[in-house]
Amino acid sequence: MTLRSFLDGVEAPERSLVLLNRSAPLPVKRLLERLFEGQPVEISESTVPDGDEDLVLLVEDGTVIESATLEAFQNDILLVNSDLFVTGARGLEEIEPLPILERLDEIPFSMRGYPMSNGEKLLLILISRYIERRAWVRGGGTLRASFQSLSRIADEIGTQQVYRRLDATDVDVHVYGAPGWDPPPNSTITAHAGYGPDFLDSWFVVYTPPEGGDGHVALLALENDPNEWDGFWTYRPSLVADVDAYIARNL
Repeated sequence: MTLRSFLDGVEAPERSLVLLNRSAPLPVKRLLERLFEGQPVEISESTVPDGDEDLVLLVEDGTVIESATLEAFQNDILLVNSDLFVTGARGLEEIEPLPILERLDEIPFSMRGYPMSNGEKLLLILISRYIERRAWVRGGGTLRASFQSLSRIADEIGTQQVYRRLDATDVDVHVYGAPGWDPPPNSTITAHAGYGPDFLDSWFVVYTPPEGGDGHVALLALENDPNEWDGFWTYRPSLVADVDAYIARNL
């Protein structure tokens, strides 16, 4: 069993997005298409008489399972820069992804970071912060997060702020990556440092609630080539527990 085996074992559901009765300018549609370019999420456009304008539908097996306005899509992700999260300009209390984005769980995404792409990783960044927010709101359970290099916790103001706030709760926080940062003396965060592939090539944020509770969620992405990632997220308790157990046992 490896972290890669969890990624390879996901059976992606067939989900697609339908842009209904578009009245927004074509460049807005292009932004939506660019967000999912190269991903296993087909985007189409449809017109229905007397239907709502600029509505985005998430469809699975011919059934609409979630929807959002195109304006909400723009505000939540299409017009958002990842610097908001790195600099801390968007705090934990402000992070609440659209339900339509959350319902893209267990779909394998492939994405590139800067400078090859300015926005492909944004969806995973948003979900990562959402998982951290869930742990912070719950105030208990276990959170495990990897950073490739632990120094990012100190170097990125937004990340530093998030983990200070988590440290003030009863969440059992574990962080992973190459050496470069140690928790302050009064911190309850546990740092795990190493140079193996699971430390250097993985991006995971895994939250398991207190025993008997609900709210399991895990994001896992692996770097195949420099700054090129494959990843997914899941709310399936059994899968989240398996990923959590692997990390606890092997890292």
